[in-house]
Order: sequence, then structure tokens, then C-alpha cells
Amino acid sequence: MPYADLVFTGGPVFTANTVRSRATSVAVTGGRIVAVGGDDVRELIGPSTEVVDLAGRMLLPGFQDAHVHPVWGGLDMLRCDLSAYDTADGYLDAIGRHAQEHPDDEWILGGGWGMSAFPGGTPTASLLDTVTGERPAFLPNRDGHGAWVNSAALRLAGLDRDTPDPADGRIERDADGSPSGTLHEGAMTLVNRLLPAEPAERMVDALLTGQRHLHSFGVTGWQDAIVGSYGDAGDPGPAYLAAAADGRLTARVVGALWWDRTAGLEQIPFLLERREQYRGGRFAATSIKIMQDGVAENFTGSMLEPYLDGHGHPTDNSGISFVAPEVLDEAVPLLDAAGFQVHFHAIGDRAVRECLDAVEHAIARNGRRDNRHHIAHIQVVHPEDIARFRALGVAANMQSLWATYEPQMVELTLPFFGSERSAWQYPFGDLMRAGAVLAAGSDWSVSTPDPMAAIHTAVNRKAAPGYEEGEYDAFYPEQAIDLATSLTAYTAGSAWVNHLDDVTGTVEVGKYADLAVLDRDPFAGPADQIGATRVLQTFVEGERVYAASDS
Repeated sequence: MPYADLVFTGGPVFTANTVRSRATSVAVTGGRIVAVGGDDVRELIGPSTEVVDLAGRMLLPGFQDAHVHPVWGGLDMLRCDLSAYDTADGYLDAIGRHAQEHPDDEWILGGGWGMSAFPGGTPTASLLDTVTGERPAFLPNRDGHGAWVNSAALRLAGLDRDTPDPADGRIERDADGSPSGTLHEGAMTLVNRLLPAEPAERMVDALLTGQRHLHSFGVTGWQDAIVGSYGDAGDPGPAYLAAAADGRLTARVVGALWWDRTAGLEQIPFLLERREQYRGGRFAATSIKIMQDGVAENFTGSMLEPYLDGHGHPTDNSGISFVAPEVLDEAVPLLDAAGFQVHFHAIGDRAVRECLDAVEHAIARNGRRDNRHHIAHIQVVHPEDIARFRALGVAANMQSLWATYEPQMVELTLPFFGSERSAWQYPFGDLMRAGAVLAAGSDWSVSTPDPMAAIHTAVNRKAAPGYEEGEYDAFYPEQAIDLATSLTAYTAGSAWVNHLDDVTGTVEVGKYADLAVLDRDPFAGPADQIGATRVLQTFVEGERVYAASDS
């Protein structure tokens, strides 16, 4: 065998293959792995071979994020980015500075605020007015399911006490019925439809900003969870095509085309056409995103039983199923027959069940196909539905960073679920034991894209070092999963969901050299330090796309 272009040696290799075999060296030629083994691989080192001395640090497959919004995350970084703050005063100071530094912007745009910083999770327009003046402001929260707007934005949109709530959202109101400044779910569109379109090149800049950020965490591929127009940003599809065409897209990306919940089955021909258009280089939009419900914190997550009030009594609100089950049960079989993967958003147990039911209808009609449907978030899963993931071949797409006690969980979720439902949250352990395929993602910019922070929480059911928001016990520790399973979910599992498992996701001969070098072997240290692990280098097809300053 001729000498290799690149050899990694001197450290543990987490292969993520079926038997999780151990190796200490990997050779790469022409962007693909040509040898995996021990010291024998060093025989492929020649005079022109680049050698990466792992020095006891771990090499593993590049992480793949199965649910992320990189273009919108990059755009937030270019706008008024509130993700670094966690108090109302911190948000207001940052917004005020941004407004002063960008006096010519027509709108004040950005986002990333946390609901727990405000009473009831609902900030007011009058508070925002103190730092924005007469310019309209639209600032989505971290989860993207609500937005903080000021009085100027409400006036421009013509919202007042007589404006009805849309069917798929809610306007927070003062005692007299006037909009108070927080818009939930579909109510955001009442304002964001007025936002100026971002120039095409700025969307590309946002993509490249997001890509750099993800590469710095060892992420080499992902599924963009919404390709289409949603929220306060435009469709990221053209940005992907532009970056793929000129080689600036270094990650492998599957796009999930947005299912317009205000339309019906008549949109399928458009989605088929868009699938053909949105394909080039390392980008292909082969999935469909169906957002079946909202989130628990604003009571739009779709639940089998009603939410409780602050005193533990049932209310008349069980959340919102954005797509009527009878429509979902027709749409999913049609999409499945057309060769689409369906990427569901489901927070509540009713939404999870409706998604599983729809896949069951697809199997009954079409037989079992290799579309690899998956349900993201899976915050509350009824115990009777756990085994259905494996039975129906539906992957559990975990955002495991959220499986922890923190103020938003403690103050805005647990009191309104009650003890029984609270214990059904993020049941990764049960899903693993039931044999479900586990994939993993971050939902960035909702939360950090750091896979090791999420993996730490999956293993410990506690926040990773640096991400703590108080002193708490482990969050239902019986649902923890082990480190190897969590690493495999974030590599091979997500590659399987992305239909990239034949070329990526594991360290095996013949696969692309999409790899990450960590600053340690996380198996060798205590479990409570897993989240302190950093990425030193990231490679795509053997080309270095990220290197830490101390690597």
C-alpha cells in the first residue's frame, strides 16, 4: 500500500462501529480512511505524510447534528445575539447597545433570550420600549417558539385588543386585552411578515458563520431542521446552494423542507419540485419537517391530558396539534411513498403519539421503506409509546442537553405537568432499552451546539460544567444512557438518520475521513467531567476545517 496523506496515531480511536472496536491509529488517503489499527498503521507514514500525534487524546467520527438551524444561528450571531445573557437586565443592556451601534437599521432584530428571566416567561413591550425607542423590534426567544416585540412593532402590525389569536398561536395580553409584548407560535407571523428580507449574500455569510461555529465543536454534518421561510429569517436553501456551488460548504447537509401547517396536501407537488431544486454538492433537501406541536413552557406542547394550573388542578388546555391528525395520517403516507423522510417536531405525549400513528398508517399503506423517519425533542413520551419507536422503525432524535433541572424546567414546566408526566420526560434510557435507534442533535441556536455538553447531560442527567444554572439533583437518572451509546448516537446514529451511514458516521476503512480530535479521552476520566471535553481539530475528507489555537 502506498504511503498515506494523513495519519493519526498515539491515542484511542472511538470507531462507533457495531462492536466499538478499539484502535490507536488511522490512515487517510484521498479523503478516505484506508487503514484502522494499531502501530502497524504507522508503516504508511512516508516523507510527505502529515502525522497528527494524538498524545493519548481521542479521535472519533465527526459529530453529526440531527436537528439544527445553522443559518439562523449564524444570523443571530450577526444580529443582536442575546444567547450569552440570562437576566432581564443583561438582555436590555445588550439590546440597548446594539440599537446604539446600528442606528441605521430599520428594525432591531436578534434573539436568544430565556423565558425564565421574566415573570411567567413573557416579557413586555413596555420594558423593551425603554431601550429601543420608536424603532420596531422583533426578538425571538431561545426556543424560537415565541417572540418579544415592542410597541412600535405592535403598532406597525395593527395588533390591538380586538385582534384575535391565530389558530396556531397566542398573543399575550394585558388585563384589558391589549397585546402585552410576547407572541407565541403562529402569532409571531402577525409581526414577522413585516420584516425586511435579508440580502442573499448576508444569508451566505450567516451560513458560513454558523458552519465555522459548528466545526469548532467537531460537527462535520447535520440536518437543517427547517429549510423554508419560518420565523424572522428567510429560507436558508439558496444560501446552501450558493455555498455548495463554490465549495464553501464544507459540511455534509441534509435539508428538511418546511411543511406549511396552514396548507394541506396540495403543497406536496411544490415540495417534490423543491427537492429537485435544492440539491448540489454536499447539500440535499430530502427530508420534510413537520412541526406537530409547540413547547411546554407556553402550553402549546400537545398533551394527552390537560396542563395543570399553578395549584395543581387540571385546566381546559391540552396544547395545540398544529397539523390535524386526520391530515397528518394522509400526508405522511403520501410523503413516504414519494421517498421523503419525515422529520417530526414533537414535544408533548399527544404529539409524539400522533406522529407514530402517522408512520404506522404509512407502513400499512406503503410497506416498510428505508426513509428513516425520526421524531425530534421527544420531551414527554407516554410509556405505552416507548416500544413503538423500535416497532415502527422511527428514530428517537434526542436533544439531550435539555434533560436536566434548570430554571425554565423548574418554574415553567414541572408545576404544570404534575409528578407522573414529569417522570416521562426525555426517556432516553427506556428508548435505548426498547431497542430504538438513537440519533442526537442540538437545535442550535435554541441551545449550544456543543455535542460534549449534550452527551454529558445524557450520561449524568445534569448540566455540563459551565452550563449549570443552579444546584440541582440529577433529572430522573434512571433515564441516563452510557457514554458509548451517547457518542454513537451523535455520530453513527445521526449519520443513519441522514442516510450518510454508508460513507460517514464511523471510523472504518473506505469511509470519508470526517473526524474530530478531542482534548482528552472522556472514557478515562470521571463522568462528571465529560462536558469539559473540548474539540482540538476537525477534519472533513481529511482536510482540516478547524484547529483550536492550542492544538
